[in-house]
Amino acid sequence: MLSMNFRQFDLNLLKVFDAVMAERNLTRAADRLAMTQPAVSHALKRLREMLGEELFVRQAFGVRPTLKAETLWPEVRSALAGLEQLLAFDEYRASEQEHVFRIAMADATAALLLPGLVAQFEELRALANVQVLPLTTRDPRSLLEQGEADIAVGYFPAAAATLRGQGTQAAILQQRLYDSEYVCVMRKDHPLAAEGALTLDAFCSAQHLLVSFSGRPFGFVDEALAALQRGRRIMLTVNQFFTAGRIVAGSGLLTVLPRAFLEVTGYQSELVARPLPLVVGRIQVDMLWHLRSEGRRADGWLRERIVEAARRK
Repeated sequence: MLSMNFRQFDLNLLKVFDAVMAERNLTRAADRLAMTQPAVSHALKRLREMLGEELFVRQAFGVRPTLKAETLWPEVRSALAGLEQLLAFDEYRASEQEHVFRIAMADATAALLLPGLVAQFEELRALANVQVLPLTTRDPRSLLEQGEADIAVGYFPAAAATLRGQGTQAAILQQRLYDSEYVCVMRKDHPLAAEGALTLDAFCSAQHLLVSFSGRPFGFVDEALAALQRGRRIMLTVNQFFTAGRIVAGSGLLTVLPRAFLEVTGYQSELVARPLPLVVGRIQVDMLWHLRSEGRRADGWLRERIVEAARRK
């Protein structure tokens, strides 16, 4: 990775580089490292001189890494994480060490996973606390990059596709937890519930409710309909699956939900699901986290608990 004499290289410079890459701000990086801001600047200057290339460009609210820095960071982070693992002989002791975890996820995902997560905390007598942060986006990478959340769980199609393309160079890591098919949901005594297979004409003619985290009244189903030169009327847009279940159970509206989320609406006994009369992809629920947390024993412990909670759901 480095072309200079390694024996002359100060490994502390890599810790500074890693902190600045994570924070994208010299002041925040200095606070994280318990250093002064001038000391961080001096360390970066030394590293730049040793590498012979610029690593950061100043901008209004911090610094922007150069392509060289983006290329180096995954290797540096991996090396530092490996050293941390070697030097940290003790595992994270959940029953003895207090810790606060912040997980960003939507209400339906939380309703599916939290019972299994809480059960594990109780079984292990963990002293950890979890803060569930509201998720109002299909791309939570900025939350993770800015350190506002430790982990994000949900359906992130655009982010997942980008991360697959980046491969080992990605600063955000991912793991698939489960997937589920989308179905059309209506109240049990809805006229369409007794007609057998739902036709495309009947689907398009009905009134619809859309679950949208962003509030945007146009979703992937509408994109699929547009490709068929069809459309539907969305009477109501909400941002929670529980709200959707309650409204659909007491109205003539149809909605499209992941089959796995039907139970967490709280109205499963009053609803029926029918296969969609058009082809849409499956919902794939992923867990995302930032590269900088790879070497943190507590974060790794939580990721293992979330994977187990997904298995138990």
